[in-house]
Amino acid sequence: MLTHSELNAKKYKIYIETSVVSYFVSRPSRDIVIAGHQVATQTLWDMLTEFEVYISDMVLQEASKGDQNQAQARLQALAGFSVLEMDDEAKKLAQKFILHSAVPENSPEDALHIAIAAVNGINAIVTWNFKHINNPFTKTMIREIIENNGYVYPEICSPDELMGDKQ
Repeated sequence: MLTHSELNAKKYKIYIETSVVSYFVSRPSRDIVIAGHQVATQTLWDMLTEFEVYISDMVLQEASKGDQNQAQARLQALAGFSVLEMDDEAKKLAQKFILHSAVPENSPEDALHIAIAAVNGINAIVTWNFKHINNPFTKTMIREIIENNGYVYPEICSPDELMGDKQ
């Protein structure tokens, strides 16, 4: 997705969504697809110094839930990344995603991840959430809403897509 010259010219700003850190710290899976996602996530994690990495307070909230040991591992993995706040501007944009059915009403957190990244000028959202965030139908609607509200659309991609041929 990115050329070396693009990476070297300036640091590309990426937003790490919660599913990515979950794959990073999860126990190795026997499921071949999940295992592939885990390997790709490990590879991405090794490359994070090439990027300006951001998370949000929403990511920290979600990462702190569930199994206490896994939650602690997720929070440790996220330590040191810049944290973006969930402000009123992001909340308003997230509501528009839901109002226009770009993100389901029962998934407001997914809408907030996208909105926080958009209002903060992030270049890419990295996610393994193919259901509500990273799919062609969702991305088309999300792009339109973001651009119609005066923001630049952050590319939405999986770790595999972000790394391209760097794996």
